[in-house]
Amino acid sequence: MEMNVTGRCVLLLDGADHAVPIVAGLLRDGADVTVHAATVCAALEDLAQRGRLRLTAEPVDETTFDLVIRSVTRPQRQPATAPTDTGRVTLVGAGPGDAGLVTVAGRAAIETADVVVADRLAPWESLAWAPPGVQVIDVSKIPFGRSTSQEEINRLLVEHAKSGKHVVRLKGGDSYVFGRGFEEVQACTAADVPVTVLPGVTSSVAAPELAGIPVTHRGLAQGFTVISGHVPPGHSASTLDYAALAQSGTTLVVLMGVRTLPAIAEALLDGGLVPDTPCALVTDASLASQRVVRSTLARVATDAAATGVGAPAVAVIGAVAALVP
Repeated sequence: MEMNVTGRCVLLLDGADHAVPIVAGLLRDGADVTVHAATVCAALEDLAQRGRLRLTAEPVDETTFDLVIRSVTRPQRQPATAPTDTGRVTLVGAGPGDAGLVTVAGRAAIETADVVVADRLAPWESLAWAPPGVQVIDVSKIPFGRSTSQEEINRLLVEHAKSGKHVVRLKGGDSYVFGRGFEEVQACTAADVPVTVLPGVTSSVAAPELAGIPVTHRGLAQGFTVISGHVPPGHSASTLDYAALAQSGTTLVVLMGVRTLPAIAEALLDGGLVPDTPCALVTDASLASQRVVRSTLARVATDAAATGVGAPAVAVIGAVAALVP
């Protein structure tokens, strides 16, 4: 029997990888979640850093909580298919965070997985579709925190597939949009491991759309440009021409740009975009914690700081950011 946990304080006494799908479901349903464990996986640590739950290793008074979950076990059911002797890897672009936005093909892959290698922004609730006994490997990359190297991720995919398992690489958004998915395909191909790529809903389009903002609109924007804000303008690793972007006449969508947003806004202003160019910031798109901050290019960095905008967030810059449904 399901319990309504909206607004209720829930204590979970399990910090392992297999607890993340349960936590994701509780957060989706509006619970106030505290995780008490001596050690926690990277995905739970990331959720705590994003302010979506509390972590503690100190003693707690269980009587102050509405619900206490002492351990997490996966419901037992029969696997969807018989095991195969031929290992393979399936890269599943799993969308911006809501499990409902995983494609039908993506769900079918999860339902036949022996191993799931999951990112921090993947919809962990979707692991409820996996067969009993599935091995879940958390390879979260927390900005400026715990991180699994890309080389290690590649090694895990190849190693488990070589042992005859179906490995699902569960990635937020789309695997080929700043997801390093093609690097993983190359690693599998080099190791003679069969690999399939299933496209996902990219947050570059989904986040604005879920906030009520179209990336194109007749009479306002005839195109959109998606850029990574991972490194700021002027950085030796940046290959972007911000002056050209400012003059492109397209909607600009910035992923991974929370930290570098002040420098990006300044570069676009220097490139000729007017200070009152509309901007919008969408955080935690598709999740219960989704927020939208509307601003202008001149004020967006200040407003982001004032409202506590943190990653993951998508910035939309251009006339469409002023539109409302």
